[in-house]
Amino acid sequence: MFAALGKDLVPLAEKIAGARRRPRIHAGGTFPVERQRRFSETVAAAVGFDNARGRFDLGVHPFCTGIGPGDCRIILRFGPRDFAGGVLTVLHEAGHALYEQGLDARHYGTPMGEPPSVGMDEAQARLWENRVGRSKGFWQHFYPRLKERFPAQLGEVTLDQFYRAINKVQPSLIRVEADEATYNLHVMLRVELEIGLIEGEIAVDELPERWNAGMREYLGLTPPDAARGVLQDIHWSAGLFGYFATYTLGNVIAAQLWRRFKEVHPARDEDIRRGEFAPLLQWLRRELHQHGRAYWPQELVQRITGSGVDPAPYLQYLEEKYGQLAGR
Repeated sequence: MFAALGKDLVPLAEKIAGARRRPRIHAGGTFPVERQRRFSETVAAAVGFDNARGRFDLGVHPFCTGIGPGDCRIILRFGPRDFAGGVLTVLHEAGHALYEQGLDARHYGTPMGEPPSVGMDEAQARLWENRVGRSKGFWQHFYPRLKERFPAQLGEVTLDQFYRAINKVQPSLIRVEADEATYNLHVMLRVELEIGLIEGEIAVDELPERWNAGMREYLGLTPPDAARGVLQDIHWSAGLFGYFATYTLGNVIAAQLWRRFKEVHPARDEDIRRGEFAPLLQWLRRELHQHGRAYWPQELVQRITGSGVDPAPYLQYLEEKYGQLAGR
């Protein structure tokens, strides 16, 4: 899968980043964190998060965890100058939470009460964050409400400017800040290094040099230090080898689910524009959430979409979306 993606993603990301129509947004001032939080909680509730069975808190690193079938916790982080990053993070973690809350509580503590894989769990987060949260229809519904909350900051910013800004493609040093088109290049680098480490082809003390070389090859950037380079993620220090690949698996599966939902529910995009998210959530719960680990991940994707895990719909999604944004 990574071989297929890598062949197309590097030139595609370069083409998108070099497009003539580059997004511009001039938001004045900062976005107070508490107001961001209240708005984001409103968004999470709108897409289906059940506040009676969970809660939000602030922390250093965003994550979602299930304490039990009636207690799902989301930890959030907001930056006063990065509103879009905050609300998209909320949608990402809410995607995990919706899956958690959609599992059959009668099977809690058994495989039937758990997702079949981390990649499938990530697919839910990526679907709500990127397919829903970065869509034009989503902001056609929420942007007027957002401007009411932040009139000074966004008073002169049009919907089109805002939409283009949150979909800007620009190579970056930090994985968690990467856009849709370049994000998987960060993951590919880490997966290649993990395989090299595990197979004994790369020594640990070679990692900084290998990392920087890979960043130059994939993204055209050289990290100025290890904090923005090889040491930026916590995964390896926590022993989470093999985890990075699940993020790209999530992106790929999310694209397949998004396409299939449009096939069975043609009103998908119009629903999003009206702020009606229940049809999507109900479909996910019926087709995916309720099954827990009844099926292997590949089998579950096959049952829902008609094919196994396939990167083609994801690449097509990027081509179409960013081709429209570039005016091609």
